[in-house]
Amino acid sequence: MEEFATVLTKGARTTFEEQRERAILVGVDRPNQKWSLESSLAELERLADTAGADTVARTTQKLESPNPRTFVGTGKAEEIAQLARSYSADLVIFDDELTPSQQSNLEKTIDKSIKIIDRTALILDIFALHATSKEGRLQVRLAQNQYLYPRLRGMWAHLASNRMGGGVGSRFGEGESQLEVDRRMVRKRITSIKRELAHLSNVRSLQREERYASGMFRVALAGYTNAGKSSLINRLCNADVLSYDKLFATLDSTTRKFELPEGREITVTDTVGFIQKLPTTLIEAFKSTLDEITGANLILHVIDAASSERDSQREAVEETLEQIKAQSIPRIEVFNKCDVLSKEEAAAIRGRHPQAILISAKTGEGIDELIKRIAQAASSADTHMSVLIPYEKGALVAKAHERCHIVSESHEEQGTSLTMFVPKSYVSSFEPYLRDDEKPQQPCPQ
Repeated sequence: MEEFATVLTKGARTTFEEQRERAILVGVDRPNQKWSLESSLAELERLADTAGADTVARTTQKLESPNPRTFVGTGKAEEIAQLARSYSADLVIFDDELTPSQQSNLEKTIDKSIKIIDRTALILDIFALHATSKEGRLQVRLAQNQYLYPRLRGMWAHLASNRMGGGVGSRFGEGESQLEVDRRMVRKRITSIKRELAHLSNVRSLQREERYASGMFRVALAGYTNAGKSSLINRLCNADVLSYDKLFATLDSTTRKFELPEGREITVTDTVGFIQKLPTTLIEAFKSTLDEITGANLILHVIDAASSERDSQREAVEETLEQIKAQSIPRIEVFNKCDVLSKEEAAAIRGRHPQAILISAKTGEGIDELIKRIAQAASSADTHMSVLIPYEKGALVAKAHERCHIVSESHEEQGTSLTMFVPKSYVSSFEPYLRDDEKPQQPCPQ
């Protein structure tokens, strides 16, 4: 939690962690929902806890469709107001996104001193807490302003007012002290943030292009938040990526080098976790970060094997990968946390997902098999070549060891003989030294 996030109580300044807020969760059970209402509210409670709020009550309603005025029915809105008074609640969190008019009407019905926020605002609030890099903070600010823009009349003053102090839902427009912000100023702010992000995105693109030009095979980790991606990159690469049992513990992508058993180097990138009902504003704002996934040669879809919602979480990630147009990139499904599964549970997963790998980033179980599969994928698109490289071209032999998969090597009178699988970007470098006019052949055998 940020030390700067504070609340005022009885004239004394206390830290945000010392003064947790009391929240009431509201969910609507509608036909054909992909997630059960219970599991969705359980996740909402975890999100609230991550943001710094304790859930004191839950309330639900079964509806065919949301009420256009207050999302829930009028009677349920009055019931929520009574609950808020009974539990001395500080905020009410709705599990779905509210329209500006719904939020305004709910504030009038419940109590203007109680914050009314939705799932999207809660996620943005958590991102504001956890963004550390300059780019990450800018991406969050952009998403916040895009979310707030249509809500200026009914919501902006509410979120910016002094009576909010700090706490959940209050980190919008981080660093701003202005209470009244009109549409023109918000549009100007959005334009300014986009300009800064475009510059940082260009820098990131240049870095990516350098990695692409190097011919390195690129692996990206994707998965539901808290599935264990950061733990996996730490296990594979001896990295020091922050790894907590919290939703959205890390937001900024991290790339590390990893050496395959045959000596070939690849890159592994950890990316922001996905979640059900991921706000479209976040997908747009985090485009440059998500480009790390779309630019990968292989995606490791990390799944929390111990979660009772693993199938729904898996589907949510697949939907997001489709949204960012990454569905055609080869992937390996990696079921993490298998150390806490029973033999029967592990067998059931293997039965349903025969191509998947079961691992434990915590204990190392299954990691060797995963590395083997990554190595196979890295070689699958390579070109088989047999070359004879003159001894005076020693740098090219070194490059072969660094970037290619060497099958055999021997030293002859004229130079170094190599049989190997070569990445596409390096084929032209080795073609002048092909033995016996051998033509490149594809694909290579698995």
